[in-house]
Amino acid sequence: MRAVRLPSFQAVRAAIVASLRHGDATLDGTARALKISGRTLQRHLGRLGTSHSEMLAELRLKIACRLLVDSSKPLSDIAKFLGYSNASSFSRSFARLMKIQPVVYRRQQRAGKRDPARPRGQPHAIGR
Repeated sequence: MRAVRLPSFQAVRAAIVASLRHGDATLDGTARALKISGRTLQRHLGRLGTSHSEMLAELRLKIACRLLVDSSKPLSDIAKFLGYSNASSFSRSFARLMKIQPVVYRRQQRAGKRDPARPRGQPHAIGR
């Protein structure tokens, strides 16, 4: 059996983000980009205490939050970019994870950015 150099956690994250851009955010697509098998990637991520689906969900949410606040893209474009089949499935997923609808999140975060009473550098809420 030949030794396989396993990617770092950050390399896996970068590969998932790249795979989102290319529309292939699957375990096998990420593994191909990292030049390892899907099963090897699964085992490696398991040893790191996570999974491809957990990392994908976390990155989708992080990107969604950023796009909602920093862009004027419609929800349908954000949903498509993140690999959701439509805006309503994106909205349901976002609301389940964040406990707030994406349009409400966008409005609140944008209002907070303009609020001079809000301390600078305060992070946006990305709950778990």
